[in-house]
Amino acid sequence: MKWDEFERWGEWISHWAAEYHRTLRDRPVRAPTAPGDTAARIAPVPPEAGEAMEAILDDFETIVMPGMTHWQHPRFFAYFPANAAPPSMLADILVTTIAAQCMLWQTSPAATELEQVMVDWLRQALGLPAGYAGVIQDSASSATLSAVLTMRELAIGFSGNREGLNAKGNMRIYCSDQVHSSIDRACWVAGIGQQNLVKIGTTGPRHAVDVAALQRAIAEDRAAGHVPAGIIAITGGTGIGASDRHGPVLEVARREGLYSHLDAAWAGSAMICPEFRDDFWDGVAGFDSIVLNSHKWLGAQFDCSVQFLKDPAAQLDTLKIEPEYLKTTGGGVTNYSEWTIPLGRRFRALKIWFLIRSYGLEGLRDRIRNHVAWAGEVCEAIRALDGFEIVTEPILSLFSFRAPGDDACQQRLVDALNNDGRIYLTQGTFGGRKVIRFQVGQFDTTRDDVMMAADVIDEVWNRIR
Repeated sequence: MKWDEFERWGEWISHWAAEYHRTLRDRPVRAPTAPGDTAARIAPVPPEAGEAMEAILDDFETIVMPGMTHWQHPRFFAYFPANAAPPSMLADILVTTIAAQCMLWQTSPAATELEQVMVDWLRQALGLPAGYAGVIQDSASSATLSAVLTMRELAIGFSGNREGLNAKGNMRIYCSDQVHSSIDRACWVAGIGQQNLVKIGTTGPRHAVDVAALQRAIAEDRAAGHVPAGIIAITGGTGIGASDRHGPVLEVARREGLYSHLDAAWAGSAMICPEFRDDFWDGVAGFDSIVLNSHKWLGAQFDCSVQFLKDPAAQLDTLKIEPEYLKTTGGGVTNYSEWTIPLGRRFRALKIWFLIRSYGLEGLRDRIRNHVAWAGEVCEAIRALDGFEIVTEPILSLFSFRAPGDDACQQRLVDALNNDGRIYLTQGTFGGRKVIRFQVGQFDTTRDDVMMAADVIDEVWNRIR
């Protein structure tokens, strides 16, 4: 492709993208396709000769798009959002165009220095104290794995990377039973093992980890000869929004000398609103590591997860590897590839810069505040439906409910709603029962979009029951 062709098709794609977003409400939220439908329409062997872009884009429209679930749809209420505000999308186009590999300061000085400043902008916006540094990761899963590896190395005197884990004892990580599955996976990958991830029950309206039980579990493990390594807390767990009481958790961590990590992947973004901090952010300044996904509620194009570190030294001692070809001469600079597991790094800071400058913090706060308020309203509308039950009350913009009937009825309603196409929900479990999750967080959703969901739920339920 010549650059004049690139310019022509880039303009076409820009117009297509704008029209796509303007007409999203007219599309079914979830892809209405069966397994294998898309693959069956793709040529089974690669072409020997190049094809015209007209043909490629036509196939994109007719083959790919019917099989896409629309994450930017304003009635996407399943999972947590992977938002893509227009300014962040434009930034990502620029990043793709420049196509820099930003692993070291010298491979793109501006990318590194903008990342440093953007992390600090977010630190200020979230009310974290001065002194926290940070790094932009791809996702919270990578940040959590980095933290778990750091916990592991600290617990065994930074000997695991050199010597392996043989004869190091059973290292134990502690968390509540409401954590995301990425915590489990991090323990698998780090060689700690599922059996050494100790999950503690929760208490209270925020479903916070039982701190007394946490303390007992650590004491029992020490007595049994195990090696406590770290504690992982949550703010806004994926299932029902469970949020730990940070002060008491950190008291245990300090008393036991354990590294602490806070998974605030979804709800952390809401802490740009000061009024939510007393309930969800109190005491947060003591954590060694904190992660939030700015590509969720904040609106940055996926992927863009920010990990804050009280003292980066332990994570660098865990992950830094410096062959001769990666050494940087000159003054003291930051090489972010030493802070993360991948060596290669995208220029993710640009989309945060574009996003915050375009909307301002107050514009982003307004969206989050609306989502929280609208979630409360639609929760009450669903509560009023005949026989429906609110199982977990709204925590920020997430709640769960049940229709009349057993677990099979809940799944039947979820499937019917998603096949209907007007809204998209997903199921979960709580207290041994299947529930239906509802979260409000898509960047361009409106109150009408949210409140329409209650009517759709009522209509579909009466049709299938």
